[in-house]
Amino acid sequence: MKHLVVVGACYLDTILTVPHYPGEDEKLRATSISHRRGGNGPNTLEVLAQLLHHKIPDNTRHPTTIPQPASPRPSLHLISTLPSKQSQAVSNIASSLDPTVDIDHSIFRESHTEPASSYIVRSSTSGSRTIVNYNDLPEMTEHDFQSAAEQLLSDAETWWFHFEGRIPEVTLRCIRYVRERCPEATVSVEVEKPQREGLEDLARAADVVFYSRSWAAARGYTSAAECVKEQAVRTRRDTRQMPRHAGTPSMLSICTWGEHGAALYAPAWQEPVEAPALEIADGKVVDTIGAGDTFIAGMLHGFLSVQERFADFVRILVFANELAGLKVMREGFDGLAEDVYRRATDLERVILGME
Repeated sequence: MKHLVVVGACYLDTILTVPHYPGEDEKLRATSISHRRGGNGPNTLEVLAQLLHHKIPDNTRHPTTIPQPASPRPSLHLISTLPSKQSQAVSNIASSLDPTVDIDHSIFRESHTEPASSYIVRSSTSGSRTIVNYNDLPEMTEHDFQSAAEQLLSDAETWWFHFEGRIPEVTLRCIRYVRERCPEATVSVEVEKPQREGLEDLARAADVVFYSRSWAAARGYTSAAECVKEQAVRTRRDTRQMPRHAGTPSMLSICTWGEHGAALYAPAWQEPVEAPALEIADGKVVDTIGAGDTFIAGMLHGFLSVQERFADFVRILVFANELAGLKVMREGFDGLAEDVYRRATDLERVILGME
Protein backbone atom coordinates (compact mmCIF):
# COMPACT_ATOMS: atom_id res chain seq x y z
CA MET A 1 0.00 0.00 0.00
CA LYS A 2 1.12 3.56 -0.67
CA HIS A 3 1.32 6.08 2.14
CA LEU A 4 1.44 9.86 1.81
CA VAL A 5 2.79 11.76 4.81
CA VAL A 6 2.26 15.53 4.73
CA VAL A 7 4.42 17.59 7.08
CA GLY A 8 3.40 21.18 7.77
CA ALA A 9 1.62 23.69 9.97
CA CYS A 10 -2.07 23.51 10.82
CA TYR A 11 -4.00 26.70 11.54
CA LEU A 12 -7.49 27.63 12.60
CA ASP A 13 -8.51 30.62 10.47
CA THR A 14 -10.92 33.46 11.19
CA ILE A 15 -11.84 35.24 7.95
CA LEU A 16 -13.41 38.70 7.97
CA THR A 17 -14.77 40.04 4.68
CA VAL A 18 -14.79 43.85 4.57
CA PRO A 19 -15.90 46.39 1.91
CA HIS A 20 -12.34 47.74 1.73
CA TYR A 21 -9.15 47.35 3.71
CA PRO A 22 -9.33 49.69 6.72
CA GLY A 23 -6.82 52.39 7.43
CA GLU A 24 -4.92 52.53 10.70
CA ASP A 25 -7.18 53.34 13.66
CA GLU A 26 -10.28 53.10 11.43
CA LYS A 27 -13.44 51.34 12.60
CA LEU A 28 -15.09 49.19 9.93
CA ARG A 29 -18.00 46.75 9.97
CA ALA A 30 -17.31 43.37 8.37
CA THR A 31 -19.89 42.01 5.93
CA SER A 32 -19.26 38.38 6.91
CA ILE A 33 -17.21 36.18 9.20
CA SER A 34 -16.22 32.55 8.77
CA HIS A 35 -14.08 30.06 10.65
CA ARG A 36 -12.22 27.14 9.14
CA ARG A 37 -9.13 25.04 9.47
CA GLY A 38 -6.17 26.21 7.40
CA GLY A 39 -2.55 25.41 6.75
CA ASN A 40 -0.95 24.26 3.49
CA GLY A 41 -0.66 20.60 4.39
CA PRO A 42 -4.12 20.10 5.92
CA ASN A 43 -5.71 21.94 2.98
CA THR A 44 -3.92 19.64 0.55
CA LEU A 45 -5.04 16.58 2.50
CA GLU A 46 -8.66 17.77 2.61
CA VAL A 47 -8.79 18.04 -1.19
CA LEU A 48 -6.78 14.87 -1.75
CA ALA A 49 -9.14 12.85 0.44
CA GLN A 50 -12.04 14.04 -1.73
CA LEU A 51 -10.27 12.95 -4.90
CA LEU A 52 -9.25 9.56 -3.56
CA HIS A 53 -12.74 8.76 -2.29
CA HIS A 54 -14.66 10.10 -5.26
CA LYS A 55 -16.99 7.41 -6.59
CA ILE A 56 -17.56 7.45 -10.32
CA PRO A 57 -21.22 6.61 -11.06
CA ASP A 58 -21.69 3.24 -12.76
CA ASN A 59 -23.47 4.85 -15.73
CA THR A 60 -20.75 7.47 -16.28
CA ARG A 61 -17.76 7.03 -18.57
CA HIS A 62 -14.78 9.07 -17.48
CA PRO A 63 -12.07 9.51 -20.12
CA THR A 64 -8.94 7.46 -19.55
CA THR A 65 -6.86 10.62 -20.01
CA ILE A 66 -8.01 11.88 -16.58
CA PRO A 67 -6.30 10.58 -13.39
CA GLN A 68 -8.70 8.16 -11.73
CA PRO A 69 -8.96 7.58 -7.97
CA ALA A 70 -6.18 5.20 -6.99
CA SER A 71 -6.93 1.59 -6.07
CA PRO A 72 -6.13 0.60 -3.43
CA ARG A 73 -6.40 4.07 -1.95
CA PRO A 74 -3.19 5.47 -0.43
CA SER A 75 -3.20 6.06 3.31
CA LEU A 76 -3.01 9.74 4.27
CA HIS A 77 -1.11 11.04 7.31
CA LEU A 78 -0.53 14.51 8.76
CA ILE A 79 2.48 15.38 10.91
CA SER A 80 1.88 18.82 12.38
CA THR A 81 2.59 20.62 15.64
CA LEU A 82 -0.71 20.77 17.55
CA PRO A 83 -1.89 21.73 21.05
CA SER A 84 -2.93 19.17 23.65
CA LYS A 85 -4.57 16.09 22.20
CA GLN A 86 -7.51 16.65 24.56
CA SER A 87 -8.02 20.29 23.52
CA GLN A 88 -11.09 21.56 21.70
CA ALA A 89 -8.81 22.85 18.94
CA VAL A 90 -7.56 19.36 18.10
CA SER A 91 -11.12 18.06 18.12
CA ASN A 92 -12.07 20.80 15.64
CA ILE A 93 -9.07 20.04 13.43
CA ALA A 94 -9.81 16.31 13.38
CA SER A 95 -13.47 16.87 12.51
CA SER A 96 -12.51 19.22 9.66
CA LEU A 97 -10.60 16.46 7.89
CA ASP A 98 -11.83 13.25 6.33
CA PRO A 99 -11.88 10.43 8.93
CA THR A 100 -9.34 8.54 6.82
CA VAL A 101 -6.69 11.24 7.41
CA ASP A 102 -4.49 10.08 10.29
CA ILE A 103 -3.38 12.86 12.66
CA ASP A 104 -2.35 10.55 15.51
CA HIS A 105 1.32 10.83 14.54
CA SER A 106 1.31 14.60 14.89
CA ILE A 107 3.33 16.34 17.60
CA PHE A 108 1.04 17.28 20.48
CA ARG A 109 2.23 20.03 22.84
CA GLU A 110 0.34 18.90 25.94
CA SER A 111 1.00 22.09 27.92
CA HIS A 112 -0.73 24.23 25.25
CA THR A 113 -4.43 24.53 24.47
CA GLU A 114 -4.42 27.26 21.80
CA PRO A 115 -3.75 26.29 18.17
CA ALA A 116 -1.78 28.23 15.62
CA SER A 117 -4.27 30.82 14.35
CA SER A 118 -4.67 33.15 11.38
CA TYR A 119 -6.86 36.24 11.19
CA ILE A 120 -7.56 37.09 7.56
CA VAL A 121 -9.03 40.41 6.41
CA ARG A 122 -10.38 40.03 2.88
CA SER A 123 -11.27 43.16 0.88
CA SER A 124 -14.33 42.91 -1.38
CA THR A 125 -13.07 45.87 -3.42
CA SER A 126 -9.60 44.64 -4.31
CA GLY A 127 -9.75 40.96 -3.45
CA SER A 128 -6.63 41.38 -1.31
CA ARG A 129 -6.02 39.24 1.76
CA THR A 130 -4.20 40.65 4.78
CA ILE A 131 -3.16 37.92 7.19
CA VAL A 132 -2.09 38.17 10.83
CA ASN A 133 -0.77 34.93 12.32
CA TYR A 134 -0.47 33.86 15.95
CA ASN A 135 1.42 30.74 16.96
CA ASP A 136 2.63 30.06 20.48
CA LEU A 137 3.30 26.36 19.86
CA PRO A 138 6.97 25.30 19.90
CA GLU A 139 7.98 24.44 16.34
CA MET A 140 8.71 20.88 15.27
CA THR A 141 12.28 19.75 15.89
CA GLU A 142 14.26 17.12 14.04
CA HIS A 143 13.83 14.80 17.03
CA ASP A 144 10.05 15.36 17.05
CA PHE A 145 9.86 14.40 13.39
CA GLN A 146 12.06 11.34 13.77
CA SER A 147 9.93 10.02 16.64
CA ALA A 148 6.74 10.47 14.62
CA ALA A 149 8.17 9.09 11.39
CA GLU A 150 9.75 6.08 13.08
CA GLN A 151 6.33 4.88 14.21
CA LEU A 152 5.01 5.15 10.66
CA LEU A 153 8.01 3.61 8.92
CA SER A 154 7.88 0.44 11.00
CA ASP A 155 5.82 -1.00 8.14
CA ALA A 156 7.61 -1.91 4.91
CA GLU A 157 5.38 -0.03 2.51
CA THR A 158 5.68 2.54 -0.29
CA TRP A 159 6.14 6.02 1.16
CA TRP A 160 5.84 9.57 -0.11
CA PHE A 161 6.78 12.47 2.21
CA HIS A 162 5.59 15.98 1.32
CA PHE A 163 7.12 18.89 3.26
CA GLU A 164 5.66 22.39 3.43
CA GLY A 165 9.14 23.93 3.69
CA ARG A 166 8.90 25.65 7.09
CA ILE A 167 12.21 26.30 8.90
CA PRO A 168 14.38 24.98 6.05
CA GLU A 169 17.35 23.92 8.19
CA VAL A 170 15.12 21.62 10.27
CA THR A 171 13.22 20.37 7.22
CA LEU A 172 16.51 19.52 5.49
CA ARG A 173 17.58 17.34 8.42
CA CYS A 174 14.17 15.65 8.35
CA ILE A 175 14.56 14.89 4.64
CA ARG A 176 18.01 13.43 5.24
CA TYR A 177 16.54 11.22 7.96
CA VAL A 178 13.89 9.94 5.52
CA ARG A 179 16.63 9.24 2.94
CA GLU A 180 18.61 7.20 5.45
CA ARG A 181 15.67 5.42 7.05
CA CYS A 182 13.64 4.74 3.88
CA PRO A 183 15.85 5.16 0.77
CA GLU A 184 13.05 4.31 -1.65
CA ALA A 185 10.68 6.99 -0.32
CA THR A 186 9.74 9.86 -2.61
CA VAL A 187 10.20 13.36 -1.17
CA SER A 188 8.45 16.52 -2.36
CA VAL A 189 8.78 20.06 -1.00
CA GLU A 190 7.14 23.45 -1.38
CA VAL A 191 9.31 26.47 -2.22
CA GLU A 192 6.86 29.25 -1.50
CA LYS A 193 7.97 32.18 0.67
CA PRO A 194 10.32 34.60 -1.17
CA GLN A 195 11.92 35.84 2.05
CA ARG A 196 12.64 32.38 3.48
CA GLU A 197 16.33 31.48 3.20
CA GLY A 198 17.47 27.93 2.55
CA LEU A 199 14.62 26.75 0.32
CA GLU A 200 16.92 25.96 -2.60
CA ASP A 201 18.77 23.53 -0.34
CA LEU A 202 15.47 21.72 0.16
CA ALA A 203 14.91 21.68 -3.60
CA ARG A 204 18.28 19.98 -4.10
CA ALA A 205 17.34 17.30 -1.59
CA ALA A 206 13.87 16.56 -2.99
CA ASP A 207 12.54 14.49 -5.88
CA VAL A 208 9.61 16.80 -6.65
CA VAL A 209 9.65 20.58 -6.07
CA PHE A 210 6.65 22.93 -6.13
CA TYR A 211 7.69 26.56 -6.77
CA SER A 212 5.28 29.43 -6.11
CA ARG A 213 4.90 32.36 -8.47
CA SER A 214 5.85 34.82 -5.73
CA TRP A 215 9.11 32.97 -5.02
CA ALA A 216 9.95 32.70 -8.72
CA ALA A 217 9.14 36.35 -9.46
CA ALA A 218 11.27 37.51 -6.53
CA ARG A 219 14.23 35.80 -8.20
CA GLY A 220 13.65 37.47 -11.53
CA TYR A 221 11.78 34.76 -13.41
CA THR A 222 9.03 36.00 -15.71
CA SER A 223 7.21 32.72 -16.39
CA ALA A 224 6.62 29.29 -14.91
CA ALA A 225 8.52 27.62 -17.77
CA GLU A 226 11.57 29.81 -17.23
CA CYS A 227 11.54 29.05 -13.51
CA VAL A 228 11.35 25.26 -13.75
CA LYS A 229 13.98 24.94 -16.46
CA GLU A 230 16.49 27.23 -14.77
CA GLN A 231 15.87 25.80 -11.31
CA ALA A 232 16.42 22.28 -12.61
CA VAL A 233 19.94 23.40 -13.54
CA ARG A 234 20.55 25.32 -10.30
CA THR A 235 19.43 22.45 -8.08
CA ARG A 236 20.85 19.60 -10.14
CA ARG A 237 22.40 16.84 -8.09
CA ASP A 238 23.61 13.28 -8.55
CA THR A 239 20.51 11.14 -8.04
CA ARG A 240 19.69 7.51 -8.40
CA GLN A 241 16.81 6.66 -10.73
CA MET A 242 13.66 6.47 -8.64
CA PRO A 243 12.04 3.03 -8.32
CA ARG A 244 9.33 2.52 -10.94
CA HIS A 245 6.60 2.27 -8.33
CA ALA A 246 7.37 5.78 -7.07
CA GLY A 247 5.64 7.31 -10.08
CA THR A 248 8.05 10.22 -10.54
CA PRO A 249 11.23 10.93 -12.46
CA SER A 250 14.42 11.41 -10.43
CA MET A 251 13.66 15.12 -10.20
CA LEU A 252 10.61 17.10 -11.24
CA SER A 253 10.20 20.88 -10.98
CA ILE A 254 6.72 22.43 -11.01
CA CYS A 255 5.71 26.09 -10.94
CA THR A 256 2.29 27.76 -10.96
CA TRP A 257 1.73 31.18 -12.51
CA GLY A 258 -1.85 32.12 -11.68
CA GLU A 259 -3.98 32.94 -14.71
CA HIS A 260 -1.05 31.96 -16.96
CA GLY A 261 -1.21 28.32 -15.95
CA ALA A 262 1.67 26.14 -14.79
CA ALA A 263 4.74 24.31 -16.05
CA LEU A 264 6.67 21.21 -15.12
CA TYR A 265 10.09 19.99 -16.15
CA ALA A 266 12.43 17.05 -15.67
CA PRO A 267 16.13 17.18 -16.64
CA ALA A 268 15.66 14.45 -19.25
CA TRP A 269 13.15 16.54 -21.18
CA GLN A 270 14.16 19.06 -23.84
CA GLU A 271 11.58 21.65 -22.85
CA PRO A 272 9.09 22.20 -20.01
CA VAL A 273 5.49 21.11 -20.38
CA GLU A 274 3.03 23.99 -19.98
CA ALA A 275 -0.70 23.81 -19.31
CA PRO A 276 -3.24 26.64 -19.39
CA ALA A 277 -5.17 27.81 -16.37
CA LEU A 278 -8.92 27.38 -16.23
CA GLU A 279 -10.55 30.46 -17.78
CA ILE A 280 -12.52 32.31 -15.11
CA ALA A 281 -14.96 35.05 -16.04
CA ASP A 282 -14.70 38.48 -14.43
CA GLY A 283 -16.38 38.56 -11.06
CA LYS A 284 -16.32 34.78 -10.62
CA VAL A 285 -13.30 34.68 -8.32
CA VAL A 286 -14.71 34.07 -4.84
CA ASP A 287 -11.91 32.77 -2.61
CA THR A 288 -8.25 32.28 -3.52
CA ILE A 289 -7.21 31.01 -0.08
CA GLY A 290 -5.83 27.51 -0.56
CA ALA A 291 -5.67 27.56 -4.36
CA GLY A 292 -2.00 26.58 -4.34
CA ASP A 293 -2.68 23.81 -1.83
CA THR A 294 -5.46 22.55 -4.11
CA PHE A 295 -3.08 22.50 -7.08
CA ILE A 296 -0.59 20.43 -5.09
CA ALA A 297 -3.39 18.04 -4.09
CA GLY A 298 -4.23 17.54 -7.76
CA MET A 299 -0.59 16.84 -8.63
CA LEU A 300 -0.09 14.41 -5.74
CA HIS A 301 -3.34 12.66 -6.62
CA GLY A 302 -2.03 12.12 -10.12
CA PHE A 303 1.40 10.95 -8.98
CA LEU A 304 -0.18 8.42 -6.63
CA SER A 305 -2.61 7.18 -9.29
CA VAL A 306 -0.59 6.69 -12.48
CA GLN A 307 2.52 5.04 -13.84
CA GLU A 308 5.71 6.82 -14.88
CA ARG A 309 5.04 7.95 -18.45
CA PHE A 310 5.59 11.38 -19.95
CA ALA A 311 1.96 11.58 -21.11
CA ASP A 312 0.80 10.98 -17.55
CA PHE A 313 2.58 14.09 -16.33
CA VAL A 314 0.87 16.20 -19.00
CA ARG A 315 -2.51 14.91 -17.84
CA ILE A 316 -1.71 15.47 -14.19
CA LEU A 317 -0.70 19.10 -14.81
CA VAL A 318 -3.90 19.89 -16.72
CA PHE A 319 -5.97 18.17 -14.03
CA ALA A 320 -4.30 20.11 -11.19
CA ASN A 321 -4.74 23.43 -13.01
CA GLU A 322 -8.43 22.72 -13.52
CA LEU A 323 -8.86 21.75 -9.89
CA ALA A 324 -7.21 24.96 -8.64
CA GLY A 325 -9.38 27.04 -10.99
CA LEU A 326 -12.54 25.44 -9.68
CA LYS A 327 -11.41 26.11 -6.13
CA VAL A 328 -11.10 29.91 -6.52
CA MET A 329 -14.73 30.05 -7.65
CA ARG A 330 -16.01 28.81 -4.26
CA GLU A 331 -15.61 29.30 -0.54
CA GLY A 332 -13.52 26.51 0.91
CA PHE A 333 -13.03 23.14 -0.76
CA ASP A 334 -16.39 21.34 -0.66
CA GLY A 335 -17.46 19.58 -3.84
CA LEU A 336 -14.19 19.95 -5.75
CA ALA A 337 -13.79 16.28 -6.65
CA GLU A 338 -17.34 15.99 -7.92
CA ASP A 339 -17.02 19.11 -10.05
CA VAL A 340 -13.62 18.33 -11.57
CA TYR A 341 -14.72 14.86 -12.65
CA ARG A 342 -17.96 16.26 -14.01
CA ARG A 343 -15.78 18.35 -16.33
CA ALA A 344 -13.75 15.33 -17.41
CA THR A 345 -14.79 15.53 -21.07
CA ASP A 346 -13.66 19.17 -21.31
CA LEU A 347 -10.37 18.24 -19.68
CA GLU A 348 -9.88 15.44 -22.18
CA ARG A 349 -10.13 17.92 -25.06
CA VAL A 350 -7.44 20.11 -23.50
CA ILE A 351 -5.13 17.16 -22.90
CA LEU A 352 -5.54 15.63 -26.35
CA GLY A 353 -4.83 19.04 -27.86
CA MET A 354 -1.46 19.12 -26.06
CA GLU A 355 -0.27 15.61 -26.94
